[in-house]
Amino acid sequence: MIRTAVHTFVVVALVSLGTSINVNCIAASPFVAGFERFSRHEDIDDVTSGRLLLSELSCAACHSSTDAAFEPKSGPNLESAGLVLRHEWVSEFLSDPQSTKPGTTMPNILRSVNADERDAVVDALTAYVLSLDKQFREVKGSGLVPVPHEFWSKGNADTGRDLYHQVGCVACHEPDAEYTATAISDSQIDKLVEQLGPEELEEMGLGAAARRVDSIPHSNLTRKYTTQGLTMFLLDPLQSRTSGRMPSFKLQPVEAANLSAYLRAKDKSPASSTGDSTANHHTENLVSIGREWFVKLNCVQCHETGEKLSKLSFKELAKLDIAAKRNCLADSEKPVDFSLDTLQVASIIAALRELSSRAEVDATLQHTMLQMNCYACHERGEVGGVGRNRKPYFETVGSVDLGDEGRLPPPLTGAGRKLQADWFKKVLLGDKADIRPHMHIRMPVFHSRIAETIPTLMAKVDQASNASDLEVFGLPQYSTKVGRFLMDVGCVQCHKFRGFALPGVAGVDLKGVTNRVRPEWFRSFILDPGSVKARTRMPTFFPDGKSQYLIDTFGDVDQQVASIWSYLKELDKEPLPEKVLQVNSENYELKPEHRPIILRTFMPNAGTHAIAVGFPNGLNFAFDAEKMRLATIWRGRFLDARGTWFERGAPPAVPLGEDVVHLAAIVPFVLGEDEPKSWPKNSDGYRFKGYRLDNAGIPTFLYSFQDFDFEDRIFPANANVLVRYIRVTSKSFVPKSAWFAVQTNVPGTTRDWRFHGASNLSVPIGVEGVVAERVTLFSGAQLGLSYRW
Repeated sequence: MIRTAVHTFVVVALVSLGTSINVNCIAASPFVAGFERFSRHEDIDDVTSGRLLLSELSCAACHSSTDAAFEPKSGPNLESAGLVLRHEWVSEFLSDPQSTKPGTTMPNILRSVNADERDAVVDALTAYVLSLDKQFREVKGSGLVPVPHEFWSKGNADTGRDLYHQVGCVACHEPDAEYTATAISDSQIDKLVEQLGPEELEEMGLGAAARRVDSIPHSNLTRKYTTQGLTMFLLDPLQSRTSGRMPSFKLQPVEAANLSAYLRAKDKSPASSTGDSTANHHTENLVSIGREWFVKLNCVQCHETGEKLSKLSFKELAKLDIAAKRNCLADSEKPVDFSLDTLQVASIIAALRELSSRAEVDATLQHTMLQMNCYACHERGEVGGVGRNRKPYFETVGSVDLGDEGRLPPPLTGAGRKLQADWFKKVLLGDKADIRPHMHIRMPVFHSRIAETIPTLMAKVDQASNASDLEVFGLPQYSTKVGRFLMDVGCVQCHKFRGFALPGVAGVDLKGVTNRVRPEWFRSFILDPGSVKARTRMPTFFPDGKSQYLIDTFGDVDQQVASIWSYLKELDKEPLPEKVLQVNSENYELKPEHRPIILRTFMPNAGTHAIAVGFPNGLNFAFDAEKMRLATIWRGRFLDARGTWFERGAPPAVPLGEDVVHLAAIVPFVLGEDEPKSWPKNSDGYRFKGYRLDNAGIPTFLYSFQDFDFEDRIFPANANVLVRYIRVTSKSFVPKSAWFAVQTNVPGTTRDWRFHGASNLSVPIGVEGVVAERVTLFSGAQLGLSYRW
């Protein structure tokens, strides 16, 4: 009731100032997630709510402000609109934005246009918008991320449906009522919410926890987007929505196509009569007229088009007269119509009257988090978090029950004190690997401005300590052996170490934790987890500040905590905790059964850049990615991965099978007509470019040398023969004579090495131990070789 009284006063005051307001809420008012969730339920005050609307409605796109909080969200970049949007939808949207896309923050810009002229203006604007046809960026594949031809047309809606409900889309958008999530156990708070009535929930402060969170509505996606347009948008939302309100979920091209297929199948709106075509058949004259209207109607204030168009100047935000007869908040004579409801108008008025009242750091942080809808996933200061109606869709991989802490995005209360700013920034930019692989939901990628802003603000608000580990723990180095022992008696029960863990453990990997969290926070958390992180499942191992373990001279609590930090800081170099090592090192022999197995490792002859490939038929080889050569071949058992996965700096992996042949450590080619007098062993001029996998899982190694690119594919033809094909390409198309190292002499062997080239003849040359073949390298050349033994 207090909120209602306040708004009534504001309305009466505005009427007395000559401003007319429609007191009836408009159904199609702009949907701003933070406003809908918090402002309509009195969780945030009028001024905060109004400031949010001023930025999300892009008021400062016209009415400039020096306050960074009002930086306009702005509309999509339209440079490729002609390839993305459908003609009918653009025309309908321009004619009536709120009806075509309920909840849009795009105003009706035609208020100032005479009614008998509006259809012609819409036609011209549509022609101009669809004339913008900047090509999409090229999407390149790799061996690990293949990209099918015209991948956007090959999406699988069923796969996309799972993706939509798992990676995070449902944090903001409506879940599918027919989708069944894995059953989960309710938390104690959820159980309590189920038992209480509305008044009891409000009295206990649980009203927000029980409340249903409204969804950001989709537009009529099938009618709006072309198939390619929607897929490319999902693949990289920040390309067109530069404000970052729709972040990137790090989708691979095929995933974007699958998600696009699902959204189009889910959409019940009638498809465009023009199919997938956006062809703009309008005359250049109509496009030119549309360009003029685009500027005249101030579309240019919010949208980039790739063209240099003049923007108009308007009165600054701080100088606006809210009592003026003609303004965007009036009931009539408004230049543009946002379809604002009474509460939204009142909030904006409150904010305009107190433009300079919210400059505090904590208010700026909250404003930024409201803008980016961080509260959809994360709780901070008992505000926000995943809504109860959405929690079932936040699942763990394999449906492992880790409680809410293990399946929901972590709370951000105190996160500024906890996280190192550089690491936090990289997380927001998507530069860091996910440390919670047990969760389906993905941490999205945000705009660089947000990645700079939030970590800095949060560190200030939470009064983060910049003390180094030397300042926090005292001596620069404590016993890593003691730290490893303490991991064994507690931490191994819940955490991974370098990706390895006890059976059933799926907690956060402690690898790199000393680069993620601040030393001061780490010390406080280890000593008393519950006081630092509410409702954590982390137990205390130092009850009453005392250690349960007397370890030589390391019985002191501070020394033991410092030893834990030291061990984790050196985890890449230290052995895994003993229990983890015992469980995981019993048998790690790799056995190819249905597909090849590929392991990057250290090997005696293949060196530190070895890529070992084992085949189900028992033929195996190792490729040296430093010298671009076939290094070792053998038959039978493949490799034991224990040393590679568990013991950093362990002896190199050795073939487990028999008939092992090591080839010389030389590069494959020497340029020139004349027989080389020496064969280079260093790889200067060569560059390894990775490998790609075909449908059978066979790798093709990619490397370059001078003007040439090579695709080197090695695979078994049968149980006794390895076949090798090398395909050559070059941009210069200038043939060059070269010598190719077919084999090396292997004393005491009778193995058959055959080169399948023009002469079909391999001859020893003057260089000791090398059998080579003269070849001509040119774009399109192919070299063939077989190894029989």
